[in-house]
Amino acid sequence: MWKRRFILALIAPLAVVAAIALMAKTPRRNDAADSAGNVKMRVLRDSAGHDIMIPQEVDTVICSGAGCLRLLTYLQAQRMIAAVDSIERHDSVIDARPYALANPWFRAMPVFGEFRGQDSPERIAGLSPAPQVILKTFGTWGQDAGLLQKRTGIPVVLLDYGDIGVRRTQLNDALLTMGEAIGRKQRAEEVVAFLDLLTDDLARRTHDAGGGPTCYIGGIAMRGMQGFHSTEPSYPPFEFVGARNVAGGFADASAEISHATVAREKIVSWNPEIIFLDLSTIRAGAGAGGLHELRNHPAYRDLTAVRNGRVYGVLPYNSYAANLGSVFANAYFIGKVLYPYAFDDVDPAAKADEIYGFLLGEPVFEQMNEAFGGLVFRQIPVSEAEGDESSR
Repeated sequence: MWKRRFILALIAPLAVVAAIALMAKTPRRNDAADSAGNVKMRVLRDSAGHDIMIPQEVDTVICSGAGCLRLLTYLQAQRMIAAVDSIERHDSVIDARPYALANPWFRAMPVFGEFRGQDSPERIAGLSPAPQVILKTFGTWGQDAGLLQKRTGIPVVLLDYGDIGVRRTQLNDALLTMGEAIGRKQRAEEVVAFLDLLTDDLARRTHDAGGGPTCYIGGIAMRGMQGFHSTEPSYPPFEFVGARNVAGGFADASAEISHATVAREKIVSWNPEIIFLDLSTIRAGAGAGGLHELRNHPAYRDLTAVRNGRVYGVLPYNSYAANLGSVFANAYFIGKVLYPYAFDDVDPAAKADEIYGFLLGEPVFEQMNEAFGGLVFRQIPVSEAEGDESSR
């Protein structure tokens, strides 16, 4: 009898250890694996119309391509990333991406490839934890999605970033597809509804505004810094408030929002009554960029907007794809400049932080404003006597 008790006393602790080990191998969610330990899979249709097999439960991802990590951040799922692309690790004096300002820890993450979709299958294969899904925007850039999936063995979900204007449906689909992939469907629906709410509010405020002064937006970034000649014929903030965009004639309503490079002579002939300057242009440095041109080129000195002191700074539109939160913040400021009576209850800086707070969880307007020399949402003096922007 004593031998039997002795053997049981030895076996009991071992059984407990074995049970604990078995529990550790068991998935956190009951439906994540079958009884044999195989991960359960499901079919997801991506933005390209491909049916992709992905895990039933996704906990870890990487975001490839312009704007992809921004959308993941909007879905409050940025902690799911296993690594970042190289742009998140770039040292930049001025960062024009609010989502990155709200998450400075991105800079400490491992890098899985170069920016604009130049993914490295070897780096991805070496990540720990390994991503279960690769989310990829702008699928025609960089590494081919099919080849990437084949070389890594990780499902690649293509997302069409669309835009906040004529290709709004594609943007909404990207958010909803991403939400479906990572288990954040409700949050994705909330983000889509929030953007629609802002759009509707801007339309309500301006639907009977009528007319208004002529406007021009210059200095918009496009794959790098640009000068005053860089504009958007269908600039979304103008579209949202019904602004009279002098460059609007270049727009094609049937196409996606188009970028345009305008001759200096054309801008002079348009002679806009109000100028808005996308402050990304000052990242070009001293002696370059749109503000330098306005202050120093003789052709611009006689523009009505310059003579009347009606040049205003706005948040950068593009920085690794469109800064969607900044687009709406700009729209409220522009609306207040054009139609003060319709926006008399709006403090543009506070509105910007309300928008950033919902999308990013952080009010980063002051950081953005400080980075751009305090010129955001204010009248910018452009006479030579005021000096170059690099001295500010």
